[in-house]
Amino acid sequence: MEIKEIRTLILNDRPNQLWLEIETDEGITGLGETFFGAQSVAAYVHTVAAPHLIGKNPLDIEGHARALKPRHGFRSNGAEIRGNSAIDIALWDLMGKAFDAPLHTCLGGASRNEIAVYNTCAGYNYLKPSVRLAQARSLDWGGTEQGPYDDLQAFLDTPEDLARSLIDEGYTAMKIWPFDRAAMKHGGQYIDREDLEAGIDIVRRIRKAVGDRIGIMMECHSLWNLPTAKRIARRLEEFDLEWLEDMVRPDDIGALAELSAFTSTPICASELMGTRHNYRDLLEARAASVVMIDLTWCGGPTEARKIAAMADTYSRPVTMHDCTGPVSFACGVHLSMHAPNAMLQEMTRAHYSSWYRDVVDGLPLVENGRVMAPQSPGHGLSLSKGLRKNPGLEVQVTRQE
Repeated sequence: MEIKEIRTLILNDRPNQLWLEIETDEGITGLGETFFGAQSVAAYVHTVAAPHLIGKNPLDIEGHARALKPRHGFRSNGAEIRGNSAIDIALWDLMGKAFDAPLHTCLGGASRNEIAVYNTCAGYNYLKPSVRLAQARSLDWGGTEQGPYDDLQAFLDTPEDLARSLIDEGYTAMKIWPFDRAAMKHGGQYIDREDLEAGIDIVRRIRKAVGDRIGIMMECHSLWNLPTAKRIARRLEEFDLEWLEDMVRPDDIGALAELSAFTSTPICASELMGTRHNYRDLLEARAASVVMIDLTWCGGPTEARKIAAMADTYSRPVTMHDCTGPVSFACGVHLSMHAPNAMLQEMTRAHYSSWYRDVVDGLPLVENGRVMAPQSPGHGLSLSKGLRKNPGLEVQVTRQE
């Protein structure tokens, strides 16, 4: 079996999103995905990665991952690593289809048949525009859209009702980011008392309404300096949060370690890391209690399962990131089924119930706050007919000559 064609697909309505298809001479196609800088990733795929892959055996996944390691930016998750992540996902999907087995079986088998999910409280259009996070000047990064799961606006305005809604649907935890506007106000260098109290009050209102019936994760998007992160963390300790996520930039392992030693709340890091070498440093420094992995940014399943295994040797749980795309979610679910130290699976119910369904078929089943182990070959997703017919879809192809 040989790779004969590689396609990248970008929808102009979602310019951050890139899908990638690898097709073989036997008619089997694997689907990958990554997020941010889609045009840059597509350029890398077609000019650098595709010439290596065309004509090769798609099942030599480990060899391809090693051959495509970038010569520059070793420890980043830049365009090369994001492109390699999409390729790696597609190759694993293709392997599952070739052997008629789900991805979690191909990875070495399942440790469980289902896992609890927590809801990231984003809105329907969260991260939809082509903007950098650091350039955003509003909390929603994409505008709000009315619907039953406009959860970002809900955690700001009616956090009590949001918590009750999630509990009613079986969720046991929720993730919010009420301090981000304050970070934008002073560049993450300082938080005034009014903004600090406003963020604390949202957490207090949730606890007052539902008590400990739902866990709370605090997302901070790496926006704070260390002294301010400590100040916020100390004030939040009374609420017994599940974790504080990316309070400071994850490329400063020393700052993370200092913060972790400072607060009694577990520290979670980081979806933003690329390759297992960064995670090794994180673990050796005991800088995080919970290790978060994004398969579309870290190098794909090949790298992610090594990161999960490494975290397990340090007695650390892992959790898979989802807020960027349906393939990311599905692959995270498969690794959550496989990795014995998987803790919880992230999902965004606003995305799962809306645009994820518009662009793919075969989403994992979520019921009563739990996601079930998919049984379809590969990761189980395929691009929808509606997406392929969309006039705003840009497709670039590299074929075997």
